[in-house]
Amino acid sequence: MADTTPLLYLAEFETPDAIIGAAEKVREEGYKDWDVHTPYPIHGMDRAMGLGDSHLGWIVLVCGFVGLSAAIGMMQYMNGIDYPLIIGGKPGNAIPSMVPIMFELTVLLAAFGAVFGMFGLNQLPRHHHPIFISDRFESFSNDKFFVSIEATDKKFDLEKTRALLESMEPSHLELLEGEP
Repeated sequence: MADTTPLLYLAEFETPDAIIGAAEKVREEGYKDWDVHTPYPIHGMDRAMGLGDSHLGWIVLVCGFVGLSAAIGMMQYMNGIDYPLIIGGKPGNAIPSMVPIMFELTVLLAAFGAVFGMFGLNQLPRHHHPIFISDRFESFSNDKFFVSIEATDKKFDLEKTRALLESMEPSHLELLEGEP
């Protein structure tokens, strides 16, 4: 039989107020590898968890500027230098004729930046997380609230972490174990 190692603690709470209080205590203790799982967004949870603003907007902005620059550069080279054509008495590198392509390439690369930036920031795809071992966790999408602290956290200690979570008076506390 294979040895099992602790993967994470999972504490279940009944109310949004209880989960916000739990999140604040976990943050104050200095844990880094932890998360809150709720059936719906809770106002004030980002502040309780100590989360900052997302960097996704900056990723999208940079990708949009890259798309705009690529469109301008590509069309200036193709229409003005590589194969210049005069259509309707206008030079091939006239800006008004480039506006649709500049818009489309800007939006295309910004959309790619949004999708792939979100995947990167959320560390996706992650096909399996140890939290799915718990049968009780299935109720997080209905009416329960959970805090999970992972064993990969530098501050994780079986006894101290358990004592911290028990001090928050969860309705259920579970240590999830698995193969290393």
